[in-house]
Amino acid sequence: MKKVLIIEDNENNLYMMRFIITKLGHEVLEARDGGAGVDLAKRERPDLILMDIQLPVLDGYSATRKIREDPAFKEIPIIAVTLYAMVGDKEKAMAAGCTAYVEKPINPESFIKALKEYISGRRNFCP
Repeated sequence: MKKVLIIEDNENNLYMMRFIITKLGHEVLEARDGGAGVDLAKRERPDLILMDIQLPVLDGYSATRKIREDPAFKEIPIIAVTLYAMVGDKEKAMAAGCTAYVEKPINPESFIKALKEYISGRRNFCP
């Protein structure tokens, strides 16, 4: 069982991600703002982080950069999960330190596939 941290302020999105991750047999940690997400990540050391970009307190870009400041988080994948789908948004997320980018609304089939690949470590991480 792996620990997956979801940093998401929308209850519906949080519910769906939590449902999918627990059905895959993994533990879910939750934070509803970027600041709390950074603190929880540093305290719990999850195996995977799902990061919303538009968050209260500290946006997902800033939260990702803060997490990546700690060398212990170099290999932990951070997947941006966001409604932002404008030209350049993916590049901005990757430049902040995200490993991958998933657009909302979430397609459960592709979301499950990405989760399995990143949780299993079959993907190369490039923070």
